[in-house]
Amino acid sequence: MKILVVGLNYSPELTGIGKYTGEMAEWFAKQGHEVRVITAPPYYPQWFVSPPYKSYAYKIEVIKGVLVYRCPLYVPKNITTMTRLIHLLSFAIFSFPILVRQLFWRPNIVINPVPSLFSSPMAALVARLSGGKSILHIQDYEIDAMLGLGMANVAVIGKLARGFERLVMSSFDKVSTISQSMINKAKDKGVAEKNIIFFPNWSDTSRFANVSSSNELRASLGVVGDNKLILYSGNIGDKQGLEQVIDAAELLKGKPYDFVIVGDGAGREKLVSLATARKLKNVHFSSLLPLEQLPVLLASADCHLVIQKRGVADAVLPSKLTNIFAVGGNSVITAESDTELGLLCEKFPEIAELVAPEDVNALVAGIERALLSASPNHTAVNYARENIDSEKVLRSFELELSD
Repeated sequence: MKILVVGLNYSPELTGIGKYTGEMAEWFAKQGHEVRVITAPPYYPQWFVSPPYKSYAYKIEVIKGVLVYRCPLYVPKNITTMTRLIHLLSFAIFSFPILVRQLFWRPNIVINPVPSLFSSPMAALVARLSGGKSILHIQDYEIDAMLGLGMANVAVIGKLARGFERLVMSSFDKVSTISQSMINKAKDKGVAEKNIIFFPNWSDTSRFANVSSSNELRASLGVVGDNKLILYSGNIGDKQGLEQVIDAAELLKGKPYDFVIVGDGAGREKLVSLATARKLKNVHFSSLLPLEQLPVLLASADCHLVIQKRGVADAVLPSKLTNIFAVGGNSVITAESDTELGLLCEKFPEIAELVAPEDVNALVAGIERALLSASPNHTAVNYARENIDSEKVLRSFELELSD
C-alpha cells in the first residue's frame, strides 16, 4: 500500500503524538509498504525547534525507510489561544503545497493524526482526488481540551469550533481513536459506528520487560540514597496542572521521598520558580532522557504520577501510561471516576491508584498507597501484554487498512 501520513508531530519527538506517529510509520515501512509523512520540524515538548532543523525552512529526509517532508512552522514563545491557533494554522498553510504534490503519487491511504484539524480538510481532499481512502486518527480532542481549559470561553467561538470539528470528521472515510470513551465522543459528534476504528496507543512491551532499577541513574536525578523516587515524566504544559505536584512535595518534605520531574514544556519555568521559592530540596528537574534510557528510568521509579486537570481526562488519554504499565510501575492517576481512566481503574482494581483531580490531599494519599504496593505491578504488566503490545495493535490496524 501507499500510505501518506499528514500530522504536526513526528519523530524524533520523544513524547506524545509524535512518538506514536513515528513508530507507526516506521512499522508500516518495515512491513514493505511505501510510506510518506508530511510533518513539521520537531519542537515538542520544549516548544522550540533545535538544530539541525529550522522552523522556517522545508526539509526532506528519509528516516528508517520513511520519506519525510518537514514544513515550516510558527512555534510561539508565549502560548495563548491566539498564538496556538496561529501555530496550527501555519502548519496547514505551509504543508499545503507538499500535500498537493502527493496527488501525483496517488496514495491508497491518507492518515491524518490530530491535532491539528486545520490541515485535515486538505488531507481528506487529497485522498479523495487520488482515489484513496482517508482516516482521521484522533489522539486528542483538541477542541474539547481547548474549551475544557477555558482557552476559548466565548460562546460563539466554542460553537464555531465544534461546528468545524463536526464538518472535518464527516469528511473522512473512517475515524480512529485510542479509547472507548473517545469512541463514544466520536459517536456523539455525529460519526457513524461503522466508520469508527479502535486504534489504541501501544508499548513495545518486550523493551520494558524485566528491566532493573539503576542506582546510578537515580543519583544523577538527585535522589538521595534509598529515598523513594516519585516520578513525573513527559510534557509540562497547561493541561497537566503540575503545580499540585509541588504542593504535594511540600506536604511530604519531611519524608524520605524525592520528587523528580523529567521533561520540557511551556510550564516548566513556572514549576522551577515555584519549587525554588518554597525552598523544596526534595524536588528535582531534568530534561527528557534519550529514548534508550526510558525503560531504566521508568523501572527506577517507586511511584509514577499521571497528572491532569479536571475536565481534561476524557479528552486526552496520557500516552505515558502505556510504558508505565509495560514496565510494571505503580502509578497515581488523577481523573474523575466516570472517565476512561476512571473506568480502567475500576475494571482492573490494582492497575493504578485513582484520585480526584486538583485535590492535593487526595494526591498525597494516593502516593502513599502506591508506595506500599507490590513492585512490579503484575496487573499493569499483564494488561500491557494483552491489550497494548505494539505488534498486536499495529498488525490489527494494518488489517483495517487492507480492508
